[in-house]
Amino acid sequence: MTESAARGFTGTTTRERHPLRAIPATDWAAALESAAKEIFGAEWEEQLARFIVFLRRRISGAYSVDEYGFDRELTQRFLLAVLRPIKEKWFRVEVRGIENIPTDGGALIVSNHSGTIPMDGLMTMVSIHDALGRDLRPLGADLVFRLPVVGNIARKAGATLACSEDAERMLRNGELVGVWPEGFKGIGKPYTERYKLQRFGRGGFVSSALRTGVPIVPLSVVGAEEIYPLVGNIPALAKVLGVPYLPITPFFPLLGPLGLVPLPSKWLIEFGEPIRTDAYDASEADDPMLVFNVTDQVRETIQQTLYRLLGERESVFG
Repeated sequence: MTESAARGFTGTTTRERHPLRAIPATDWAAALESAAKEIFGAEWEEQLARFIVFLRRRISGAYSVDEYGFDRELTQRFLLAVLRPIKEKWFRVEVRGIENIPTDGGALIVSNHSGTIPMDGLMTMVSIHDALGRDLRPLGADLVFRLPVVGNIARKAGATLACSEDAERMLRNGELVGVWPEGFKGIGKPYTERYKLQRFGRGGFVSSALRTGVPIVPLSVVGAEEIYPLVGNIPALAKVLGVPYLPITPFFPLLGPLGLVPLPSKWLIEFGEPIRTDAYDASEADDPMLVFNVTDQVRETIQQTLYRLLGERESVFG
């Protein structure tokens, strides 16, 4: 008897043995089922069936979008699903004052803007949907819709061009409309000016609220300023690329793509008490002094709330 036989070895080598031959098909099926349960939960078969139906409907074109291009199903099933763990696990967003948003009917959400990349708008969208089941319709600058991929995604997510006609039509239809009056000056301001509100434009958002009689809900966001601390800019190259600014942060472009990962700051967002506009006549929307006063009231409310939230925050990343 050879030494190999004495040890119980067969004559088959690893080169001759097929890597899958020794594993029965039933074991493979059990392993796949176990993995599916681990990822999708006990009802994985039902979820898989729903996904297949959804996929078939998307491929066949049997879905609807509204007049602005908003694809509610795609937004809720995919975009918000991707944003939710970022909100809950990365930024650990704490939401306050959600009861100040009407559960139905039109309202205008007015927020400060910051962060170099406008993550604050996305976090606001998912926060409102998770709390109230309502969709926030953001008003975006024309540059957003000129970008090849971003513009298409923004439309499908419910955004539309920041013009008074679209804003008023949506408000009259009972939509929640979001506006960030600081625009690119807000998200592109240097880190040394963090949480100092920039100019709120000419108050076009106030005119829209006055014409439609909807409440204005001030929103203050703390935490977004620290995700990409803006320490510099390359204006000449930004002009060539056709963008408002080309940011320099402590990690970008030094670390390349890795520098695009946002820092995990702790976020506090607070919706303030609504400012009612239904007591005014729609014609008063053309009164520049009234528009200025209401705009200043909204801006001051947001600024003072930012200072208070900063005082309550224990640490940037705590």
